[in-house]
Amino acid sequence: MAKTWVVVADSSKARILMAEKPGMGLSEIDSLEHPEGRLHEQELTSDLPGKAFDSGGEGRHAMGASVDPKKHEAIKFSKRVVDYLEAGRNAGSFTKLYLIASPAFLGQLREHLSSPLQHIVQGSIDKNLVAQDEKAIRALLPEYL
Repeated sequence: MAKTWVVVADSSKARILMAEKPGMGLSEIDSLEHPEGRLHEQELTSDLPGKAFDSGGEGRHAMGASVDPKKHEAIKFSKRVVDYLEAGRNAGSFTKLYLIASPAFLGQLREHLSSPLQHIVQGSIDKNLVAQDEKAIRALLPEYL
């Protein structure tokens, strides 16, 4: 029997929903939390950036972070979500996958999907629907998953 998983996510939470049969409603089977995704940038950084000397002269300047701390947290969480999906795929828990996520986070998820996971993605929606109930989410998906 073909089971379909629907992942509804943003940078701080991912809900894993499942449709047992085509045309059926969705039920939440798991959720992943990433509280760091809700923190402000100043809460993620511990102190001021370091200082560096100019290559020629005696001047010093602040060194910036190579990656925005909020983006770094989103990348970490997207990898965790994809690892979860990969484990489910390897266990045969689902054969079809739909991704629903805020636009930036959807891009992060797609970037980390393995080739086998990419092949079973049936569709995606770039909206943040994490707070929506299963019925509202189901209404946005094809009638027969």
